[in-house]
Amino acid sequence: MQSELKHEIQLEHLINYDSPLQLAAFLEEHGLAAQKKFGQNFLINKDARTLLITALESSRCDEVWEIGAGLGAMTAELLKQTAPVRAFELDRGFCKVLRTFFGANERFSLVEGNALHTLKTAPFNRARQIFLLGNLPYNIAAKLLGDCIEHGLLFPRMVITVQREVARRIAAQPGSEDYSSISALIATVYRVQSLTVLKGDSFYPAPHVESQALRLDLLDRHQRLEPPPEFFPLLRALFVSRRKTVKNNLVSFLKSRKYTSAESSAQTLLAASGIAAHERAERLSSGDFCRMAQILHDTESACGSF
Repeated sequence: MQSELKHEIQLEHLINYDSPLQLAAFLEEHGLAAQKKFGQNFLINKDARTLLITALESSRCDEVWEIGAGLGAMTAELLKQTAPVRAFELDRGFCKVLRTFFGANERFSLVEGNALHTLKTAPFNRARQIFLLGNLPYNIAAKLLGDCIEHGLLFPRMVITVQREVARRIAAQPGSEDYSSISALIATVYRVQSLTVLKGDSFYPAPHVESQALRLDLLDRHQRLEPPPEFFPLLRALFVSRRKTVKNNLVSFLKSRKYTSAESSAQTLLAASGIAAHERAERLSSGDFCRMAQILHDTESACGSF
């Protein structure tokens, strides 16, 4: 074990995570490459890595789940803390590097595959304090966060880096241009705090867009909204066409649920929820959506439909 650990440390030191030239040389030497389709960009800004680790406060948790561990720049720092690290990585070549660098460390474990699938199937002990850290690619960020909430994977704290456009949507308030279904969904359970904006040159390869780091803290139980199952499809449906009124989107949603009188049912549901028919989804709060979903749930449970 001691010789394996020594080998691990020596290999780790072969990479200078701050140097684009040395990262490029390492990738070429080992037949690896950062793939644009997977949103693979390595954070070479050491100060930013330190800021993210500090914001996570991993010493207060039982385990850290790291999404997109890559070549292990953040993994190496996390393992210097007290909590075990479970790394999720899609790229098979990067997985080999991670196992070589950290496999001898008993506090490290690796989950291979697409995090959109593996995160939901990984053992999740709700009695433990599991924090999440990740640089989330643009094409999966909103879906991954939404899936976690919908499946009850609620992390007491998440520190994520996402494309700035996605960050604006995550943190948006009702009535703003960026407010969307993911804004309303996240607001049911998390408080969002902006940490820093990261220019393209903070990464290798450098993306053509800016990124933003966010900290999401789970709301206290009494502050969280606990919507019924109907909330999730209803929320998506009401944002499917932003130019349409709530009523028009709701009519389409009820028709998809085989309502024979979708028009009158929509009017009844909106009246019971205290929401004007001409209102638009981007002006409604998470509480409004939850209230509407709860009335829909109670009514369908009682009599099948309005």
